[in-house]
Amino acid sequence: MSDDRPVGELLREWRRRRKLSQLDLAIQADVSSRHVSFVETGRTIPSSAMVLHLAEQLDVPLRERNRLLVAAGHAPAYRQTPLDDPDMTRVRAALEQFVRAHAPYPAVAVDRRWNLLLANDSFNVFLAGVDKKLLTAPINLMRLGLHPDGLASRVRNLEQVRGYLLPRLARQAAASGDPELHQLYDELVAHGPVDTTPPDPADIALPIHIRHRGVDLAFLSTVTTFGAAFDITLEEIAVETYLPADASTMDFFRRT
Repeated sequence: MSDDRPVGELLREWRRRRKLSQLDLAIQADVSSRHVSFVETGRTIPSSAMVLHLAEQLDVPLRERNRLLVAAGHAPAYRQTPLDDPDMTRVRAALEQFVRAHAPYPAVAVDRRWNLLLANDSFNVFLAGVDKKLLTAPINLMRLGLHPDGLASRVRNLEQVRGYLLPRLARQAAASGDPELHQLYDELVAHGPVDTTPPDPADIALPIHIRHRGVDLAFLSTVTTFGAAFDITLEEIAVETYLPADASTMDFFRRT
C-alpha cells in the first residue's frame, strides 16, 4: 500500500481484504453505512478515535493502524521500539527465557517476515547441512525450511509441510498487505507445487519429520503470538516451538 493514499481508500482496501460490505462494517462498528461510505469516499475525515475504532473492527495490524492515522492527518498511536533498544530489555529477556525454557527441544523467535530473532541451541538440528547463503543475516525461517538448499532436502514429509506453510504464508501476506511477504511466497512456491488438500482436523499442530545424521526425528510445530501487545515490534514477533512427536525423538534430545 502506498503511504500517500487517503485514509478512505486505505480503509476501503482493508474492508475488501476482510471481505466485508460497507453495511457489514457499519453493523460491526455500530455506525451508519452512510458514514462508512462518506469516510471511504473522502467526504468525511474521521477522527483518530473513529480511525482506530474501524481499524479494530477490521483487525488491522498495529503498524497499519499508524499508517491509517497518519493518512487521516493524525499522529501515530502505537510505538515501534527496536528489540535491542534499552526500553525493550525486559521484553527481550522474557523472549530469551521463553525460548531457552523450551530446551532441550528446539525453539525460535521470528519477526513478521519470518526473519530469525532468537534461537536456542537445540535449533541447530535444523541448520546442519544448510547452504551457507541461507545462513546470512537476516536468516529467514520460511526460506530456510522450504528452499531446496536448506532444510527441505532433509524433510521426509516435505509435501505435507509445504502444503501447510505456503497457504499460511499466502494468508499472512494477504491479511497484512506486506509486499515482501508476497515476494517470499512467490519465491518459495516456485520450488514446487503446493498441496491444497485441507489438513486433517485432528492435526492440532504441523508434523515435521527430518533426517539428522542418520537419525529420523519427528516434531510437532506450534506458533505463539502476543495478542495483548503494546508495541508494534512485540505484536509482530512469533515464537515457534518444536515438541518431539515420538519417543525416539524425545530420547535423542534428552541424550544430547
